[in-house]
Amino acid sequence: MGTATKGLVIREQTIGESDRLVTLLTADYGLVRAFVRGAKQVKNRLASSTSLFAYSDFSLYRGRDAFSVDNASPIEVFFDLRKDIERLAVAQYFAQLAYELAEEEQPAPEMLSVLLNSLHLLCNSNKDIRIIKAVVEMRFLSLSGYMPNILACANCSVYETDVMYFDTLDGCIYCENCGKAGAIVCPKNVITAIRFICLTEPKKIFSFSLSEENIRLLSDICEKYLLTRLQRKLPTLEFYKGIL
Repeated sequence: MGTATKGLVIREQTIGESDRLVTLLTADYGLVRAFVRGAKQVKNRLASSTSLFAYSDFSLYRGRDAFSVDNASPIEVFFDLRKDIERLAVAQYFAQLAYELAEEEQPAPEMLSVLLNSLHLLCNSNKDIRIIKAVVEMRFLSLSGYMPNILACANCSVYETDVMYFDTLDGCIYCENCGKAGAIVCPKNVITAIRFICLTEPKKIFSFSLSEENIRLLSDICEKYLLTRLQRKLPTLEFYKGIL
């Protein structure tokens, strides 16, 4: 049975001497795993379109146990990621997040859009990498059912005060009058940024700026909140932080 879809290669694994198993993030089918026969051969025509971070048009054949790539043509290969180790490392982290949070046979158009836009920014802009990372983390979590309660103070329902608290364990916010021990203290514009990331339309979620201090706060909040929800270490995140 043939299937046509656009997908981004977010994971690859060598199988045997010459084959490769790739995992695609697709809008139509979420995660799709497919074999690329003879992918390790020098002259394989599918090499560029099935490599890590290749966004391609795929023609897939579904066998008894798995898909196989029948044909593929590259749309974008994000080659410039390989020119900078920090950008490549954070892109690999984003790919692992997509692998962890997306599901098979569940459409993922917005997650794919966010990931593609983040890779474009890493390749073609001077946007602060910490902002890109925070957006991907918090939006991916929101799409996966883990959006924090950011509409108002969890205790008194006040919308905002000059100083706010973000509780990464319970996934909620508190006003300055209801601050909770252990929650991260931050100015209201950091909470505004988190609301923007979670609630605005996908094409606009990267279009904000913060001061250096508040970028650090936003980055700290989003990463800690993600780790409390996944409850495990992510090797790609450890590698990314190790090269900074």
